[in-house]
Amino acid sequence: MSTRSQLRFVERVDQDGEPADYDRVAQVYRHSDGYPETVLRDLAQLKELLDATRAERGPEYTAASFVFLDKLSTVDLYLDGDPDRTIDATQPADLLDPSNMEHLDQPLFLFGHGVENPADGIHGDEEYLYVVELPTRNPFEEPSEWTVKVSGHSAFPRWDGPTEEAFDRASWQFEGLLSAAVDELLAQPS
Repeated sequence: MSTRSQLRFVERVDQDGEPADYDRVAQVYRHSDGYPETVLRDLAQLKELLDATRAERGPEYTAASFVFLDKLSTVDLYLDGDPDRTIDATQPADLLDPSNMEHLDQPLFLFGHGVENPADGIHGDEEYLYVVELPTRNPFEEPSEWTVKVSGHSAFPRWDGPTEEAFDRASWQFEGLLSAAVDELLAQPS
């Protein structure tokens, strides 16, 4: 069964020394594996990669990288080994050849994510919401911590509520540094 979630990657822009509301927002829908244990692990891996490569460039790029890495993690399901699959791991361009997909009903690496309009809120069937706040910084500065908010399980307006207000009305089980969220929420027994 899918555990749907929405992630907002946000950045505040200071106005005259005062922090403003989130000025830049990129929102991603994730159809599966939306539990905090999985999402926080994936965010920590993404941050580690972006820090090592100095590739963090704000919410939009970070959201795109999150989707790309998540999709990349499912591609191996379609590579080599299975005689019905004709995608060769040494030829990634095979993924772009539709004839290699004829035997697949719905390849997971083509589904499972969406780039959402934050003004529209959420679909209503999500179980978790996340806000990942990126620091406002120059990309040539030393990397700094991300902060995260993790909703309680279905602790926000869903099907029958004003889903466009879900992030504003959510109850958060965690708010703080990503590293602390990983330590705290991943240490809890499932």
